[in-house]
Amino acid sequence: MTAPTKPSPGGPSDPAASGVPLHAPVIDWFDEHARDLPWRRPEAGAWGVMVSEFMLQQTPVSRVQPVYEQWLARWPRPADLAAEAPGEAVRAWGRLGYPRRALRLHGAAAAITERHGGDVPADHAQMLALPGIGEYTAAAVASFAYGQRHAVLDTNVRRVLARAVTGVQYPPNATTAAERKLARALLPEEQERAARWAAASMELGALVCTAKKESCHRCPIAAQCAWRLAGKPAHDGPPRRGQTYAGTDRQVRGRLLAVLRDAAGPVPQAALDHVWQEPVQRARALDGLVADGLVEPLADGLYRLPLS
Repeated sequence: MTAPTKPSPGGPSDPAASGVPLHAPVIDWFDEHARDLPWRRPEAGAWGVMVSEFMLQQTPVSRVQPVYEQWLARWPRPADLAAEAPGEAVRAWGRLGYPRRALRLHGAAAAITERHGGDVPADHAQMLALPGIGEYTAAAVASFAYGQRHAVLDTNVRRVLARAVTGVQYPPNATTAAERKLARALLPEEQERAARWAAASMELGALVCTAKKESCHRCPIAAQCAWRLAGKPAHDGPPRRGQTYAGTDRQVRGRLLAVLRDAAGPVPQAALDHVWQEPVQRARALDGLVADGLVEPLADGLYRLPLS
């Protein structure tokens, strides 16, 4: 079978025509198969949703859930986190990876406390103005916490839309203006249903329309999926970015941070030198941690997690 042609206005691949038939089966599937995750429960509130969105970036649910629960038990409101040193956020982040997210979340909590009386703002523009909050996170919190109508484009949603509507196996490496336009065109008009669609399409990508082993036999929109109907043409775009870890500066940074997280106070250079033998890479990783604000150098060759 030939690959699908570019959508034509009013044609079967036109977003306005494609969206409505997708909504009901995906939302109905979600109502039956959605995972019971703590940040989806009413008691999570907007702060719980925000914390989950920071933690879930590039990190699987299985690793996030225990850290999330410990985090919310310790810091149930933004003001509780803002009252602590940034280094405590880095310490509590543990081994989730990409620890700058912990500093950004701490900065957002401080701004929420100062600007909004400790409550995560419901206004999308105010949320987007918070430090560390980008387009995706603002849309996700506004949608999932406050039931607003926003296009929420994470990797899973982008893959579902690429296959079901655009007819390609994978979306581009970086989110494009065309993807944003498509996602907005596919949003249900009613706010609550739009928020439900955002959560449902994300879950479909996470559980069924996965990157490597899609389960079309379990997909509620398989009969309408442009990629499946085209014979599942192989990806012919730029190579997809793979994530490596072993031997990288990321691994070295992680080992250095682990020493600092486990220490009750400042640690000497010698303790850090012990975790990685290659001195140039070790120094580069440590310099990067200092530059990112994740580590504070002190006198006499000592280092600690940041206090301010």
